[in-house]
Amino acid sequence: MAELKGVAATIPNENILINTLVLQEAKDSSAIENIITTNDELFRAELFEEFAGPAQKEVQNYARALRYGFAEARRHGLLTNHLILEIQEILESNRAGFRRLPGTTIQNQQTGEVVHTPPQDYDTIVRLMTNLEKIINDDESWPVDWLIKMAVLHVQFESIHPFYDGNGRTGRILNILYLVNKDLLRLPILYLSRYIIRTKSDYYRLLQRVRDHEDWEAWVLYMLDGVEQTARETIVTINQIKTLMLDYKHRIRDQFPKMYSQDLLNNLFRHPYTKIEFVMKDLQVSRPTASNYLSKLSQSGFLKTQTRGQQLLYQPAPARNFYPQTLTLM
Repeated sequence: MAELKGVAATIPNENILINTLVLQEAKDSSAIENIITTNDELFRAELFEEFAGPAQKEVQNYARALRYGFAEARRHGLLTNHLILEIQEILESNRAGFRRLPGTTIQNQQTGEVVHTPPQDYDTIVRLMTNLEKIINDDESWPVDWLIKMAVLHVQFESIHPFYDGNGRTGRILNILYLVNKDLLRLPILYLSRYIIRTKSDYYRLLQRVRDHEDWEAWVLYMLDGVEQTARETIVTINQIKTLMLDYKHRIRDQFPKMYSQDLLNNLFRHPYTKIEFVMKDLQVSRPTASNYLSKLSQSGFLKTQTRGQQLLYQPAPARNFYPQTLTLM
């Protein structure tokens, strides 16, 4: 975790990592709930709203909720029930709040068997969530290692199941925000949903064993293994981004010294696609200047062009070689 935090700090613009990794976390966290989209569909939806179908909008909501939660948690230094409610509101695009009606159960996705019945009445849910809020923010009353505490808090939140919808995704956002809140991470880039997808049966099995048999050790070890694997994989990804950015920096600066700037480099790596309007905004240049920059980079092999309707998109030329682990363009 410390190495991941340090490596992340070497990327000159934090939005490069936030935009890239948060979108992937959003995609895979949503896939756990059977909300499926491809990277290419998601990237197009980020650029053009008309390409955003129901699945893409769900993933975009997750990314928005995570970014909002990160900004608020970093600004206030707390993870409150008010923020949890706001995160779920963004995810679900409604203001239903904590559950008020009975009847909610958690079922086995394959068999339909009821495996857990969470608290049913509103007052109990509020009381339990108030207690959870205290435990999240008060380290003196329960001085446990923060990674272990994250694993325990996740079980508590998912077992309270405070919302009608969006509990799983809200809980996974809270995992990341908790690590940021405790300064184990500076950015919300620990990509745990990919690990959960790979081990989905173990995730649900071990979560249920805690509820049924209080088998905390197996659950905590599972989560710690996920943190370690995910941190290692994210370190590799960030180093790949850093290597490619340095390569582009030196080559663009050598070939186009008057055109090169750090803002231009950052723009090329904030998303797998860029376009004239993005360059105009990020570099504060006119449309002809932005068009000229992208045209020269394309002609020199730095970028590939792609047409979407009336729009010309630009993509780093080595993207298909660089992004296979996390950002394969489908």
